[in-house]
Amino acid sequence: MKLKANLHFHAKEDPQDFVGHTVREGVDHAANLGFSVLAVTLHETFYNIPEIIEYAASRGILLILGAEIAIRKKHIVVLNCDKDVEKIRTFSDLENYKNSRPEIFILAPHPYFFSPESLMGNLDENIHLFDGIEYSWFYSKFFNQNKKAEITAKKHNLPIIATSDTHFLDFFDQSYVVLDAEEKTAKGVLKSLRQKKFENISYPRDFMRDMVWKLGKFRARDTILKLKRKFWL
Repeated sequence: MKLKANLHFHAKEDPQDFVGHTVREGVDHAANLGFSVLAVTLHETFYNIPEIIEYAASRGILLILGAEIAIRKKHIVVLNCDKDVEKIRTFSDLENYKNSRPEIFILAPHPYFFSPESLMGNLDENIHLFDGIEYSWFYSKFFNQNKKAEITAKKHNLPIIATSDTHFLDFFDQSYVVLDAEEKTAKGVLKSLRQKKFENISYPRDFMRDMVWKLGKFRARDTILKLKRKFWL
């Protein structure tokens, strides 16, 4: 069966980033756009609210539980995990976690972007831990930092997976995958990723409007929110 999937999604419940929509609102948006799968990947927080999982199912959405953890301040997305994912602090921890839970899927997000949160050489040093590499929405026709990710994925025979790394809903359906899955379950979704039975759908962004202006506004709001949390709340 064909399943339209967003596999990297943030929401207002995220304890780190400024995000304007809730998980429930994201579910509604996904359903309205014809998505079948949504992976909730809040920063260093495992999200598991039964009522929302049930609500998502009622809207035809399979909610995959995940988290975007940080090791050495570098971001890593873990799909189909449990609350113990919050305890991971080192790559050794991640390896032990993966060995004890072979059903999880570890994705390297925006690995070679010019950002302190990108894995860079840490991906190459720990490539055996990763099941896939992200193809980020953040690129234009003339500026694309995904190219090295594509090279690494090909070198190690790993799937390259398009995501919108959703922090605002505008680009929700601008970078995603269409899976050819045997069943609409977390197991079925991840199996199709491992077997590369999916198609990436991704569109280049306008450099100034989408990448400079939009991201700049997000970063400014995010910084203000973090200052408020630190000094006034």
